[in-house]
Amino acid sequence: MKSLAAVAIVALIWLAGLLAFAERVQRSTPADEPPQGDGVVVLTGASDERIVAAMHLLEQGKGRRLLVSGVNREVTRGELRAVTRAPARLYDCCVDLGFEAADTIGNAQEIAAWARAKNFTDLVVVTSDYHMPRSLLEIRGAMPEAQLVPYAVRTPSLDTRRWWRSATGARRMTVEYCKYLVVLVREAVLSLGDGNEKNQAEASPAATA
Repeated sequence: MKSLAAVAIVALIWLAGLLAFAERVQRSTPADEPPQGDGVVVLTGASDERIVAAMHLLEQGKGRRLLVSGVNREVTRGELRAVTRAPARLYDCCVDLGFEAADTIGNAQEIAAWARAKNFTDLVVVTSDYHMPRSLLEIRGAMPEAQLVPYAVRTPSLDTRRWWRSATGARRMTVEYCKYLVVLVREAVLSLGDGNEKNQAEASPAATA
């Protein structure tokens, strides 16, 4: 009986977390106008809405440069410019394309490398609403020194108010929540490891010599 009660408690905690996650996703759009930062970064995905929104922010002067992370290697600069609907002058001078990232972890690493190369620390992050919480975790893990401002883009195929009413919506929200939990636990474990290493270094004789 105790084991069943424990399982029930864990399930309730997980469900409460899912509902809180879904509410966070729902409240993320429409996004507030972000302050001006050093750069704008956008994580590519199934929808071009992310790229269009990021380009619009660059046109508004919300960043000095734009990184499009996770571009398909078969896509040319010209083809992507057609997607962004950007003026040629602005696109040619201020848009960088990243072709290395194949997933969100790769996006975070690509963004961190680009930002450090440009000496950027204030970034406006653009991605889909449901994808934003995990993206922020991954980018913070890859670049702890960065100041991140989320700019979530609504997913047309996801009704965030009634996501549980369709199999597609429920699956997408649940799967993304589970992925988010994995990253959250991973970062917590890594943080504990870093803290232990720091404490050991401070306690060693060499640290006080």
